[in-house]
Amino acid sequence: MRLSTKARYAARAMVELALNYNGDPVKLKDIAHNQDISIKYLEQLMTPLRVSGFVRTQKGSRGGYSLIRPPEQITLYDIVHCVEGSLAPADCVDNPAVCKRVEKCVTRNIWVKLHQVIVKELQSETLANLVEEQRKKTINDSRTAI
Repeated sequence: MRLSTKARYAARAMVELALNYNGDPVKLKDIAHNQDISIKYLEQLMTPLRVSGFVRTQKGSRGGYSLIRPPEQITLYDIVHCVEGSLAPADCVDNPAVCKRVEKCVTRNIWVKLHQVIVKELQSETLANLVEEQRKKTINDSRTAI
């Protein structure tokens, strides 16, 4: 299973917003620059995040994007699910009715377990955790640059 650029870029954009939580809204161009994401693509990612209640926009010269909820309350699963939808590796995991072999299919059991592991892992990582890791990485990177 491979996450799309949509999921990866949305996660990076949300980390950027979490780094600035309780500060001024972050301009889309700044997120795009800091995370190496095109503004056009970023605009498309922010729409479902806004509609789902994770971010808000503020218009005007001091406008931009900000998180609605604290970083501790937003998981990586929330973000990925918002922009990707289901993370099930096979359709039969979410909807057993799509397969007539569901009762006798041993591989479905593995797909269900895999889905559970993926969801559990993504739910265990909050934006607050990722911000902490990002700050450590930034400190370590600045030390090695000296």
